[in-house]
Amino acid sequence: MKKLPITLALAVLFLTSCKNSEEDILPKGDFENGILISGEGSGAGTGSISYVSNDFTITDNLIFKDVNNLELGTFLQSVAFDSENAFIVVDNQNTITVADRFTFEKRGEITTDLSTPRFMAIAGNKGYVTNWGSTASATDDFIAVVDLLTLTVESTIPVGNGPERIIERDNKLYVSHKGAFTTNNIISVIDITSKEVKEVTVKDNPDEMYFNSAGQLIALSSGRTIFDADFNVIGNTLGSIATIDTTSLSITNELVFELGEHPSLMVLENNTLYYNLGSKIYAIPADATSLATSEIITAEGFLYGFEVEGDNLFTLNANFSDVSDLNVYSIATKLKTQTKEVALGASKIYFN
Repeated sequence: MKKLPITLALAVLFLTSCKNSEEDILPKGDFENGILISGEGSGAGTGSISYVSNDFTITDNLIFKDVNNLELGTFLQSVAFDSENAFIVVDNQNTITVADRFTFEKRGEITTDLSTPRFMAIAGNKGYVTNWGSTASATDDFIAVVDLLTLTVESTIPVGNGPERIIERDNKLYVSHKGAFTTNNIISVIDITSKEVKEVTVKDNPDEMYFNSAGQLIALSSGRTIFDADFNVIGNTLGSIATIDTTSLSITNELVFELGEHPSLMVLENNTLYYNLGSKIYAIPADATSLATSEIITAEGFLYGFEVEGDNLFTLNANFSDVSDLNVYSIATKLKTQTKEVALGASKIYFN
């Protein structure tokens, strides 16, 4: 076998290296390096996804519809991501639509063996989806185990009523049970290998969950408002932020809200917990032993979702009859820096 001259070999190596470097930096699609906002939709229009560039110079609504000439339907509940794909969960349609996360070209869908799907966690080539089942039944709720290679539900794991958020860590699934249209007060802990389910009791209506730097689970419970048959308020239960040891499944710290206060959103960023009471957003260290006494920002309009990235606090002023607003605030100055029109019924923010 003849050897390449040294100069030619070096040239080939240089060109190959340049090609690989170019491939590494080539854009993956129009919706890379930006902010994605999912909108639930309503009777006024379908669920949809908006894109806002990181420098806020580009806003593009209805990106899935524009790329595929297809509607997603209502209600678009959440989006999960792996390194290449976006998994768009639409609960009223009992579907999960799979799209390239950077181009939003449709790649497939799951349309069977789901029943009011809500949220999805991904571990390896499996997806784990919370399902409410029939909202008329409190005993048919489950986690659907999805083979992401074939886009089929391969098995189910029965769980308590109203499973909502789901996250994976160390081969375990953690599921908050908001209770669907009723109420619940548990977090399920599921061993992925054995399918064994354990439960942790917390305050009513747990929802948002994160892991802190010590590997403990932090869960927000909203508490609930109690109504009589005529929908008059006759009482409340307590909300809390609970820190849970994932080995003993015991609550190691619990910050309890005043009776009648119902936090609904929480974000963990840079070891700081951000949570809301109505339109007011508060911040405390992740290991705080007391709640904040004053807000850092009061969001404009109907606060339906928020996220934090660096110094930016992103809030969604949701509108269910027209476009919603994405507002951006500087945490340092407390001033609003950007407003962009985004999806109908905007509810969740993702960084792509």
